[in-house]
Amino acid sequence: MVQLPAFIGDYPLDTVDDLFPENSITDRDAPLATRMRPRTLEEYCGQDHILGTGKMLRRAIEADRISSLLLYGPPGTGKTTLAQVIAGATKSRFERLSGVESNVADIRRIVASAIARRSHSGERTILFVDEIHRFNKAQQDVLLPEVESGALRLIGATTQNPFFSINSALLSRSQIFELKPLLEKNLLHLIDRALRDSDRGLGSRRIVIDPDAAAFLAKLSDGDARKCLNSLEIAALSSPSDADGLIRIDLTAAQESIQKKAVVYDGTGDGHYDTISAFIKSIRGSDPDAAIYWLAKMLHAGEEVRFITRRLVICASEDIGMADSNALLVAQAAAQAVEFIGLPEANLLLAHATVYLATAPKSNSCTVAIGKASQEIREGRTLAVPTHLRDGHYKGSERLGHGKGYLYSHDFEGSYVPQAYLPEGRRYYEPTENGLEKRIKERLAHWRAIFEQNG
Repeated sequence: MVQLPAFIGDYPLDTVDDLFPENSITDRDAPLATRMRPRTLEEYCGQDHILGTGKMLRRAIEADRISSLLLYGPPGTGKTTLAQVIAGATKSRFERLSGVESNVADIRRIVASAIARRSHSGERTILFVDEIHRFNKAQQDVLLPEVESGALRLIGATTQNPFFSINSALLSRSQIFELKPLLEKNLLHLIDRALRDSDRGLGSRRIVIDPDAAAFLAKLSDGDARKCLNSLEIAALSSPSDADGLIRIDLTAAQESIQKKAVVYDGTGDGHYDTISAFIKSIRGSDPDAAIYWLAKMLHAGEEVRFITRRLVICASEDIGMADSNALLVAQAAAQAVEFIGLPEANLLLAHATVYLATAPKSNSCTVAIGKASQEIREGRTLAVPTHLRDGHYKGSERLGHGKGYLYSHDFEGSYVPQAYLPEGRRYYEPTENGLEKRIKERLAHWRAIFEQNG
């Protein structure tokens, strides 16, 4: 008869240390955030969009119908903790690898152990791979057959969008869940829980935190539970107690305990693409304040300046266009001046260009025009160049009739003469009445009216 493992509560005896080694009540040297890791879904705080009552992931965990998962989100949002909670709730062996340190041999060793364990005791294995985006394609491919066969259940954690960093074969075999930064109310709840918990938290000490100090920690932690709790611990341990033995954490102590607010941003993943997207959309939406904020965030995070100036130049034509053609000149001048000046003064040039573009009148008529023409060329018949518009300067062109009948515009009043330049009379450019384009619309309407009168 196979000897099944004994259980403590919901956890097998031989998996407790693997599940929560940091949470051992005897390890008082571990950081507060590590000691306070939730052990159950009930303790887990935040991520209600995937773990709230009735949500799919919660139902799957409670019904023990978990497949392989990919969890992505910023640091401190509970990816590792959620993996541990799932292992505990499903009574699974928890094995952990690092995308930075582990190799194929480590993967094969855990897979072999998982198969043997399943065969001998029926116990299932959850393999948690932290920073799974650091695995190369070969390492990711090693996981495929085991994930597909059910030999183990994979939970991968990444701070990068998995659609950019995980190969498609592994993506197709996994459910993907985005973990979002914790809300300030979630962090305030964690602070309160840590101060009340005398076993793993700070409840054995007489600590009182001022409301404004707690709010400060929650706000400047930027949705990062680890940062919030570890800053709380620093404030508690560094604040002196009064004559009655009471430790009071005031706003000054909170300010001193937390580091400068770090911008959640990476140069190749979501932070990069999402922030530049917000930047351009703010310019397009004529909101200079928002545009300046996203610009400042990118500069603070060390975004490549050339990337920003390229986007400004593109935006000048894509979103402002003929409504104010000076926008393109300003953007191009900023791009060149930034190369000449360099940082940090180049920030001023970028701010100048950003505000100009954000406050300029907007028109995407040129963008729409080239889009329509390109689509017709892709989907329809390519039009031939009319004979009178063809090059008539080379020897023999006259014999072919090239250029015959062409009317030179400058020979006519106003440098305009009605003449067909495109077969079938197609139209792509439709000017708006925004900014300087209103005058262009009037001028173009005048020319088109003359053309139609002359058949």
